[in-house]
Formats: sequence, structure tokens, C-alpha cells
Amino acid sequence: MNVLMSLAAILLILMIWIGGKKGIRSFFALFFNFGVLLLTIIFMTNPNLNPIIITLIACVVISYINIFYINAVNTTTTTAFFSSIITIVVLLFFIDIVTNNAMIQGFGEEETEELSIFSLYIGVDFVKIGASVIIMSTIGAITDTAVAISSPMREMFKHNPTISKKELFTFGLSIGKDILGTSANTLFFAFFGGYMALLIWFKDLSYSIGEIVNSKIFSAEIITIFCAGIGVGLIIPITSWISAFFLVQTKEKDKTRLHDKKS
Repeated sequence: MNVLMSLAAILLILMIWIGGKKGIRSFFALFFNFGVLLLTIIFMTNPNLNPIIITLIACVVISYINIFYINAVNTTTTTAFFSSIITIVVLLFFIDIVTNNAMIQGFGEEETEELSIFSLYIGVDFVKIGASVIIMSTIGAITDTAVAISSPMREMFKHNPTISKKELFTFGLSIGKDILGTSANTLFFAFFGGYMALLIWFKDLSYSIGEIVNSKIFSAEIITIFCAGIGVGLIIPITSWISAFFLVQTKEKDKTRLHDKKS
């Protein structure tokens, strides 16, 4: 407990030192997100509730915390929020199809011994649970990428208000190209770093490369990485288009209002 408190204190001090008030909000956002995840898990254990709907609601709340609570409400965060929600909805339907066809839901045969003392008839849809787990694993990367693109696009438009919608959209895509590679690799190492013990377990079981690749547990993790990468890839053009449309449209509306006042 002392170690946890010490690490939390160090993190808080660093966040306050570097981020100021925004750093404090970022620190408390960690606990808010944890609370949302905990409530999501509790609701998912209810067989009468749809895990996909619960996941959508949880993603909206988490996106609100990560974008609006930390960065306040402005043009950048508004476009990033709507872009994130659209991407999550599209990705969730795609992941639902993938999990149904890949049959990665439930538990692998390697976990049979550990689960033998428990009842497997808990009445929840593991296909939908599997889709929910994947989308919840990608929500952080999606919101982060959305803000990382919409923020410089806003600055570009602020310093160059005569820029066209197409040029602004192209500028957003060029930013996304730089982000895409690093984000995909970050997700890859984040997932594999957390599942390093799984690879050691496979070694102890004397699995061949073919058995590892065809293992349900391993396949589920690889699919999660791929879907997270697809989510990051989708958010780039979606955020670029919405930001370009919103910024240029807002400027045109302001011009029209100013012209009507003068008339």
C-alpha cells in the first residue's frame, strides 16, 4: 500500500509540475476512468443487459472525461469528441463481426485447469463481451489521436484563416501520417508488454510456432492489436474531415452574421 501511495504521489507531483491545472485534472481523470470501467464490468455481468450498448455508453463517458474534462470545451475538443464517437460506433460494428467469425470468445484450453473449479454457465454472451474488451482497449488511443490531430488543425486555421476546406483536410491527414506509425507501434508494445507472461507460458508448454499462432488466447491478443490499429487509422481521416468542415463552416457562418448586421 505504501508503494502504491508513493507512486501515486510521484505521478501527481510530476503532473502538477508539468501540466499545472490540466495535470491535476488528468490525474483525477485516471480515477474517474477506473470508476467507469468498474461500473461497466459490473453491468456486463447482468445477463439481461447488452454488453455492446453498455460499452458504447462507457466509451462516450470515457471520451467525455478524456477530452472535455481534461482539455475543457472548445472547438478542438468538440470536433475530437464527435470524431471519437463516430469512430467507436463504426469500429464496434466491425469488431462484432470479427469476433463472431474468428470465434475468439470465451476461454482457451490452456485455462481449463484454472477454471475447473468455477461454473462456466454464467449466462453472458462471450462474443459480445469479446467485442467489448477489444473496443475498450482502443478507446484511449482513439481519443488521444483525435485531439492530436484537431489541435494543430485549429492552430493552422487560426494563423491561416483563408485556407480552404480541402487544404485543411490534407493538412490533417499529413499530421495523421506521422502519428499513425508511432501509435500503432505503441499499441503493439503495450499489449505485448502486458502479455509477456503469456509467451513464457507458451514456452513452458513447449508450443511450436504454429500452435502459438493458432492458440485462441494469442489470436485474441493479435486481433485486439490489429483492431486498435484500424481504429487509429480510421480516426485520422474522420477527425481531419470533421475538423476541416467545422472550422471552415463556422467561419462562413460568422461572415454571414457580420454581413447581415451591417446590412
